[in-house]
Amino acid sequence: MYLDKSEKQTSLRQESFHPRFSEAGSGDSSDRHIPKLNHTLPQKAICRAKIRSNFATVKQYIMNNDNSKLFLLVLLGLLTAFGPFVTDMYLPTLPAMTDFFRTSSSMVQMGLTTSMIGLAAGQLLFGPLSDKYGRRTPLLTAMWLFIGSTLLCIFASDIRQFIAARFLQGIAGSGGIVISRSVATDRFGGHDLARMLALIGAVNGVAPVVAPIIGGTLTDSIGWQGIFCILLGLGCLLLAGCFRLRESLPAERRSAVAWNDILRNFGTVLRNRRYLAYVLQMGFAQGVLFAYIASSPFIVQGHYGFSAFEFSICFAVNAVAIGGAAAFSIRFRSPERSTRTGCAGMLLFAAAEAAALGLGCGFWVYEGVLFGLLFAMGLTFTSSTALAMESAREHAGTASALLGAVCFSFGGVVSPLVGIGDTLLSTGAVFVACALCSWLSLRIAPRPTTLAAA
Repeated sequence: MYLDKSEKQTSLRQESFHPRFSEAGSGDSSDRHIPKLNHTLPQKAICRAKIRSNFATVKQYIMNNDNSKLFLLVLLGLLTAFGPFVTDMYLPTLPAMTDFFRTSSSMVQMGLTTSMIGLAAGQLLFGPLSDKYGRRTPLLTAMWLFIGSTLLCIFASDIRQFIAARFLQGIAGSGGIVISRSVATDRFGGHDLARMLALIGAVNGVAPVVAPIIGGTLTDSIGWQGIFCILLGLGCLLLAGCFRLRESLPAERRSAVAWNDILRNFGTVLRNRRYLAYVLQMGFAQGVLFAYIASSPFIVQGHYGFSAFEFSICFAVNAVAIGGAAAFSIRFRSPERSTRTGCAGMLLFAAAEAAALGLGCGFWVYEGVLFGLLFAMGLTFTSSTALAMESAREHAGTASALLGAVCFSFGGVVSPLVGIGDTLLSTGAVFVACALCSWLSLRIAPRPTTLAAA
């Protein structure tokens, strides 16, 4: 017997309301109270929810696998090197930019000053943002801002546009610096944190020295705009890496304070004597580094008569001293011991370098003592950073922001001082002053036992 079309539709509707069909696949007798007329729609919603849940599970699995120690080391290391590359990589192109924009050299150098201001100020912004909204979202925002500001630098039609774009570029670069330390602090602790920061610090110590070498090698072939195209490519690469970065700060651990209370977080961190001592130690050590970067072209090329290529070789050798020391610092029994050793070594070699420069020493004496000074400085970079971040773990983003801002501020203040009067004498005096202040800052740091007793 055959049914017409209307009869078939009626039969199907009747079967869909039959208990045998409505209860199938429910898996739970408690579902029998659900009205049969609305049963198919909840089942579709449940299926969609299961699909979304499975997709989220797979996504989380992939992200967990991507966030290995190697992945974090590479990504965080490159983010940390962002600042030096933003400030230093284009330095050899300054004369060409002066001709391109038809302006004075001082106006072109303003791009360097504004980028350092952006690097210092931006960390004070991204630090609290990362504590309040997590690490991943502010980091992605910083990367998008970096890409946009770099494009503005490339296509700037006058020097004022370039200077403004450099300020934005500095702010964007600061996001990678401050959040990379915060992510490391979230994921690791104790010796593991010191180890990770030591490896990251090796990159951070080498980057300010290597960046001008790369820029100087490529300037003649690709020009200053080509240098910024390289920075643009680096920004795009890091943006892709940040998309695969797993959030390291759970929602329950994020700061719930309002924006008008952010300053209180800064005050809380600054009242931490142990944190403040290590930050000051780090800042004065950075003063030694920037004094070396600012003075070495005039001393090596101007005073000793070396060529630009020979000067680049010296830069590379000294980069090995800084990076090697940062990696070697993890072999010490504790970060405190590494920092103490580095500060004592800095003071010793700084005094020796000042005396050698004052007596008009030869190049190899200058370079040998300088190598020792930079190695001692490198010992303090990672260990003092680890100690500072460990002592302010509750406000890691804010602590990282203050640390970065202080370091770049010290670099901006110290760099012009080596040009006052005789470069040899002023450089030696700055070396001794920064090394002495770094050692004194370490002396005021309370010991862990003191903090525990308090």
